[in-house]
Amino acid sequence: QVQLVESGGGLVQAGDSLRLSCAASGRTFGSFAMGWFRQAPGKERECVASISWSGGSTYYLDSVKGRFAISRDNAKNTVYLQMNSLKPEDTAVYYCVSGPSTVRIITRPDYWGQGTQVTVSS
Repeated sequence: QVQLVESGGGLVQAGDSLRLSCAASGRTFGSFAMGWFRQAPGKERECVASISWSGGSTYYLDSVKGRFAISRDNAKNTVYLQMNSLKPEDTAVYYCVSGPSTVRIITRPDYWGQGTQVTVSS
């Protein structure tokens, strides 16, 4: 079992930055991939970004490339999502996820956090 706890969401204005954090526990953090999903009202969940256990491989949703950056600190059992140049369409509940690989996470993560709300006003 893996427990994931997100933090860092909030209300910001368009163009602002926000950093989400996810603390993991329950298994050896450095042995599995991590990622972030989001779900906007009335829309399906989508994978925003994922990162391999080593940090050497990443994936980004096209709409966030160049604006978002995922990173991890295995010593702190924490994964981050740095979000810059935020847009109103980034408004969603953001979920931390984990799984065996960056590719698997995109479609079928094994574990989910409870989510944190990000609201971007225009």
